[in-house]
Amino acid sequence: MNVLVFNCGSSSLKYRLITFPAEAERASGEAQRVGPQTAEPARVYHQTAGNKQQVHYADMPDHAAAFNEVMKLLKEDGLTPDALGHRVVHGGSLFTQPALMDQQSILQLEGLNDLAPLHNPPTLKLIHQCRELYPDLPQVAVFDTAYHATIPDYAYTYAIPAEFRRRHGLRKYGFHGTSHQFVVEEAARISGCPLTGFSAVSCHLGSGGASLCAVKNGYSMDNTMGFSPLQGLIMSTRCGDIDPALTMSMLVYMQGEEDSVEKVLNRQSGVLGLSGMSGDIRDILQDADQDESTRNTASAYIWRIRKYLGAYLAVVGQADAVIFTDTIGEQVAEVREAVCQGFECFGLRIDPEKNRALCGLPADVAAADSRIKILVVQTNEELAIARQVYQTLTRQRTGSINSKELTHEPLGT
Repeated sequence: MNVLVFNCGSSSLKYRLITFPAEAERASGEAQRVGPQTAEPARVYHQTAGNKQQVHYADMPDHAAAFNEVMKLLKEDGLTPDALGHRVVHGGSLFTQPALMDQQSILQLEGLNDLAPLHNPPTLKLIHQCRELYPDLPQVAVFDTAYHATIPDYAYTYAIPAEFRRRHGLRKYGFHGTSHQFVVEEAARISGCPLTGFSAVSCHLGSGGASLCAVKNGYSMDNTMGFSPLQGLIMSTRCGDIDPALTMSMLVYMQGEEDSVEKVLNRQSGVLGLSGMSGDIRDILQDADQDESTRNTASAYIWRIRKYLGAYLAVVGQADAVIFTDTIGEQVAEVREAVCQGFECFGLRIDPEKNRALCGLPADVAAADSRIKILVVQTNEELAIARQVYQTLTRQRTGSINSKELTHEPLGT
């Protein structure tokens, strides 16, 4: 089965074609400058398994056009998808596992747009367009929030009146679930430990978004992100944890302009807001020895990660591993070392030399006497999505699972 995975952005469309059951990548790429005309022409960066690379220029006023261009390129390479997989940021409380996108599921997903107004609508539009252009191709949505459906109620409940919580779906959802699930499964495999007996803290540290996940016996117990991806760590341009009263004060200062407050907290804060020079922590670390502002920014960034790491090590109990992944987690040894220092009381000790000399992934950079592994694992969200699409459709065809597993309802409901 050829599974074509899409990751839809507001002006881009990333894709990857993977053949199952071999899990062989056949093609990948990204359509850029999708939408209104920009100073440079729209294009598709396309690559096949034989390392054939090309830049394809085409008019792509919307994601339907981008989708058509991708399909043309695949056809030229003799590649035809048998199924489509979509990364969907928010599944709310309805979608707690991969969902076959039939008409009912699409309507219910549309009802969740208010939970992720920036992310879900473009993906939904693409799903509609795919159904219109290729109605016989099955589509499966995989949700970033789904892995966190196992977070217990005492961890996902906000201490606000129940009426507000029920009416507006106000609870912690957690995000980056596809990445956390993938690296946790990989870490368990590397450790030779069954997933059902594997506990860890997963650190998804991206150059943009970032979150930690507490995992006990293979299940998500907590995630630093909450009702939205804004909560938790200090990120590139997101503030992370703040006092709610601060948000109310900002609304007063900005005369009730909610969009202006949202813009500050989501796009002008975090590493960028602290440093005033860059939203990329790598830039900050390079300048931290020279400038007090960047030094304080680096300290705040690391402090927030360490605070949650300590909390989550306590939550999971006997952790088997601390996992680092995504751009910063995989590539910046200085961050890994700073985060892990001082946790000897938990049985966690990093080997600085091994950490700095890291040249291939996956790898364990823990010291020889560390009870907890420190694993650096490359995330692969597209492969994780493709696996779930393949498993969903294969089970559907063999009739080996309850029909509830193919929609949005968790088993047992």
